[in-house]
Amino acid sequence: MSLIKAENLSAGYDSDTIIEGINFTVNEGDYLYIVGENGSGKTTLMKTILGLLPPLSGEIVFGDGLNSKEIGYLPQHTPVQKDFPASVWEIVLSGCQSRCGIRPFYNKKEKAIANENIRKMGMTDLKNRCYRELSGGQQQRVLLARALCATGKLILLDEPVAGLDPMVTLDMYRLISDLNKSGITVIMISHDVAAAAKYASHILHIGDMVFFGTNEEYRQSKIGKYFLMQGEMLGEISNDGKKEAK
Repeated sequence: MSLIKAENLSAGYDSDTIIEGINFTVNEGDYLYIVGENGSGKTTLMKTILGLLPPLSGEIVFGDGLNSKEIGYLPQHTPVQKDFPASVWEIVLSGCQSRCGIRPFYNKKEKAIANENIRKMGMTDLKNRCYRELSGGQQQRVLLARALCATGKLILLDEPVAGLDPMVTLDMYRLISDLNKSGITVIMISHDVAAAAKYASHILHIGDMVFFGTNEEYRQSKIGKYFLMQGEMLGEISNDGKKEAK
């Protein structure tokens, strides 16, 4: 069943159009990667999906009773976030705010949801630790648990592995993939086209060239073949540099 459908969507700031003519559909259970070069409008698109920016033209249609307030969101990690002086429990529980309505406190159900998402992220032993004391990978797990508290349907992730080392990045990719397999629909912004080709069910590529389709269709398309080849070349150059350094 369709959760989100973008129809001839153009988005940007005031009269400054960043993306235009975008069409895609996200169905229940999909894992959509949004890829493209820097400045192509990936974050602008995500903010438009979240309702933080109004479409300049076209529209985004929510299905299956979904609205923008029921979407879990993990934004890009900033230095300010990394130094936030709160406990793991406090941060994760704050993800339930949208469930409270006008009620100024969290009830037993919301606390149970927070505890369950902390457990899913393997953070139970760190529940009372200060967030600023955690490693980058642990902090991202906390923020992912917080995003899950807002929804049981759909999460939006904006570069969730940025700044993480390769092993932690792989662990995060596996964790998100497992969430998707458990029934959570995922939309992820990423620069990592190779990861998109490995994990995504669908890929939206925006920029000078635009593509939307299944993983297989992307890998067989001209745009997909080009960017996957570029990624392989960069990987080879990087590996050669490491060999020389040794």
